[in-house]
Amino acid sequence: MLQLILGGARSGKSRLAEQTAKATGLAVVYVATAQALDEEMQHRIQHHQLQRPHDWALCEEPIFLADRLLHVDQENQVILVDCLTLWLTNLLLTEDVQLQQQQVEKLFSVLPKLKSKIILVSNETGLGVVPMGEISRRFVDEAGRLHQVLGQLAHKVVFCVAGFPMILKDEK
Repeated sequence: MLQLILGGARSGKSRLAEQTAKATGLAVVYVATAQALDEEMQHRIQHHQLQRPHDWALCEEPIFLADRLLHVDQENQVILVDCLTLWLTNLLLTEDVQLQQQQVEKLFSVLPKLKSKIILVSNETGLGVVPMGEISRRFVDEAGRLHQVLGQLAHKVVFCVAGFPMILKDEK
């Protein structure tokens, strides 16, 4: 089972993902993609850490997400990845221009093969004004492409607004 949860900043998507993972009653592996590169991001990470149950396993993976998923994959567990847009940002900011495309394609090929239940969290960025800078426009374009493919692969897609989930797709 692959679930994609999308939403804007502070939409409740992470909380929904955590509640969904907890409700399964299975062991949870939380894969964090954020990097604490500044004080503000350190505070955001600490906030998320305080929200999670202490018995969940934690893996931090800012770049090689598909490899990490393969490494921790097993039956009767949930892998919660938060968040894909931070992962995409990490990839776009590397020196290797091919890395982003390689890692995204690898993720697409790995996801259908995993035995774990997968919950992916990502920021929907396509609802606002088109950004002015080149890297910002590229980010919005790449995030949109990523979400479109993942939406096709996913069994369930949820859009979260103001803490309310809206089901976009549900293949039970």
